[in-house]
Amino acid sequence: MNITVCFPDGESRAFPVGKRVEEIVADEAAFQLRPLVAIRVNNEITSLSYRLDTNCRLDPVALDSRDGAIIYRRSLCYLLTIAARRLFPDRRLIIGHSLGRGYFYRFENSGSPSAGDIQRLHKLMQEIIAADLPIRRLVISYEEAVAYFEENRQYDTVLLLKTRNDPKIPVYACEEYADLAHGPLVPRTGLLRVFEIKPYPPGFLLRYPPWDKPESMAPFEDNANLFAIYQEYKNWGKILNITGVGSLNKLTNQGEVREFIQIAEALHDKKIARIADKISEQRERIKVVLIAGPSSSGKTTFTKKLGIQLRVLGRNPVMISMDNYFLPREETPRDEDGKLDFEALEAIDIRLLNDHLLRLMDGEEVMIPRFDFHKGERKKEGSPLRLPRRALLVLEGIHGLNDRLTPRIDQALKYKIYVSALTQLNLDDHNRISTTDNRLLRRVVRDHQFRGHSAQDTLTMWQSVQNGEKRNIFPFQDSADSAFNSALDYELAVLKVLAEPLLKTVKPSSDNFHEARRLLRFLANFVPVPPGWVPYYSILREFIGESGFKY
Repeated sequence: MNITVCFPDGESRAFPVGKRVEEIVADEAAFQLRPLVAIRVNNEITSLSYRLDTNCRLDPVALDSRDGAIIYRRSLCYLLTIAARRLFPDRRLIIGHSLGRGYFYRFENSGSPSAGDIQRLHKLMQEIIAADLPIRRLVISYEEAVAYFEENRQYDTVLLLKTRNDPKIPVYACEEYADLAHGPLVPRTGLLRVFEIKPYPPGFLLRYPPWDKPESMAPFEDNANLFAIYQEYKNWGKILNITGVGSLNKLTNQGEVREFIQIAEALHDKKIARIADKISEQRERIKVVLIAGPSSSGKTTFTKKLGIQLRVLGRNPVMISMDNYFLPREETPRDEDGKLDFEALEAIDIRLLNDHLLRLMDGEEVMIPRFDFHKGERKKEGSPLRLPRRALLVLEGIHGLNDRLTPRIDQALKYKIYVSALTQLNLDDHNRISTTDNRLLRRVVRDHQFRGHSAQDTLTMWQSVQNGEKRNIFPFQDSADSAFNSALDYELAVLKVLAEPLLKTVKPSSDNFHEARRLLRFLANFVPVPPGWVPYYSILREFIGESGFKY
């Protein structure tokens, strides 16, 4: 039996069912122009070793594309685990969060690896790359998968499998090593030539090249503040014995997750109270609190919770919405595509904002503008404001950490807070959960609940959102006086309930189909937790609805 395969040039040909993609594209010119790492089959990205079983269109996924970069990074992680297994079979290697275009790794209960250990890892990875070994996607039975991972002491992976009942388990195999297939990998180890292993106590970093310059490494950019927060939460997860999705699922199946939810929420409140304490300890100096963070990091609810804690300490926080200081549409800058760039700093009336802040701190009354987003202009009437006794100005927005927003305010008067969602959970020891995926799922749910957007709409605009974050937020994150981790270890099990039906509306004809399918496969690892179990004043309520706060 044959299937029909359509190529990028519009040509179609017939091939036997079950033929590998790499065999089909081997002589096609469109697939030879740039290094090929995967194939898009009817808008779903698959490995080159994938066997075709239906009529389809094929499109290349090149190394120097965004999708190709993700596959490259995932494959580097896979390569590292092979080398670590060969060199240190008695050590448990665990992946952590991203840092400085790399991933933090550590050996459990082994202390910091020595310089010799890192050199040996690097050398063996280079040898495996030079050997240009094939990496094959295979499908094995559930029983075989459990037996293999138990034999290789990957107990976190076994725990993850125990909450699934798939009769067939996809894995990627390279010689004697195999691991769960959480996404496509490169077809051969020879493609993974550019990487760096950098000591970073108590572990090390596996660094990768930028997506648009895959042939060279970029300089390392440290972020000690975020790393310290991540380590703190990771240690907290170890204490509670919830470091992977398998252990979270076990807790849910045992009926004990509601207590865990209470503990996670209490930790949030405690961290916010500590930040409020730091601000209060400097009450004679600090006059303005500036809060920033990427999309769907929970900045708005964090700001409200911080306000409550500041009131407990006798302060009167006064919230200033930066949305009201937008310039009229005709004065809004445009991006490189000629579209209005509302995320640019120049879209804000910085002169008026700073004038108002200074006058308020001098005890004067000002007329706070009100912006009409439908008309793209300020309303004629504003809102009068004079600061009460023991007042503290609080501004929340994407440019909060950028001193160009408040150039006329003395640095000594400002306190900056960075909010992000750094989940400490892993899928298993070798597969991390992306902070970006966490935020994206929050946004998919929120945009549907409150903005009437489909999952297709959110996925379409997400790259633009990320581009804005890289320009306007991430360059300033290390300048914060405090950082707050808004991730809740149980939240993805809640978001699963609401996000899955939304993602299933994205059909194979959509360019976003692969991203929707990838997120659905990711969410399939979680045992669902009812949204009704989320406390009404949780940051998660900002995204799922029915919050005790007004927005």
